[in-house]
Amino acid sequence: MQKATSPAPARRRVTARAEAKRADILAAARTLFLDGYDRVSTDAIAASAGVSKRTVYDYFGDKRSVFHCVVAAEHAAVLAAVQAAVDEEILDDRPLEEALTAFARRVLTGAVGSAHYAVLRRLVSAGPVDVRPEVSAALTEPEQVLAERFAHLAQEGRLDAPDPRRAADHFGALTLLLALESPDAMASPPPAGVDRILVEGVRAFLRAYPPVAD
Repeated sequence: MQKATSPAPARRRVTARAEAKRADILAAARTLFLDGYDRVSTDAIAASAGVSKRTVYDYFGDKRSVFHCVVAAEHAAVLAAVQAAVDEEILDDRPLEEALTAFARRVLTGAVGSAHYAVLRRLVSAGPVDVRPEVSAALTEPEQVLAERFAHLAQEGRLDAPDPRRAADHFGALTLLLALESPDAMASPPPAGVDRILVEGVRAFLRAYPPVAD
């Protein structure tokens, strides 16, 4: 007598196929949306992903939902890169100037220099007008990740930052935003001129927000 096939492997195969289709749809939509949200149809997304239009609707509901999912995926990748830089560079036992400089270098060439960040910025201008504020807000959330670390440093007495979020905004303005004005800012490692902007920006930041005990 032939043994019955366990339903668990079959379910896993179905789930794997479903996840693969979903990933294919998002990858196709990501590329198409960069040319403008209004230029993209659900039919075009389905054709590019190699699935039916019905499948796109079954997985996402409509084109707007696909767009939101694309934004969420790129946003999550950028946040993960910034969080990793915070966790691995701004350490409690590391001199603060050294830690912040290493963090700025890593974010510039990693998170900000990544394709994910570039896509997010493109989606701000290419996306539907009524969701642009939401997408723009996503670009500011990496500062919140840094603000949480600054809050920890302030609690530990290592940084004089009564308003950690404002401190994070100032840090970004003095380092990353200034560095990004250079046409070769995304090179890895950063050119000497760009790196000097980061180093001097960190020092300026620490003059405004001096280490309490480092």
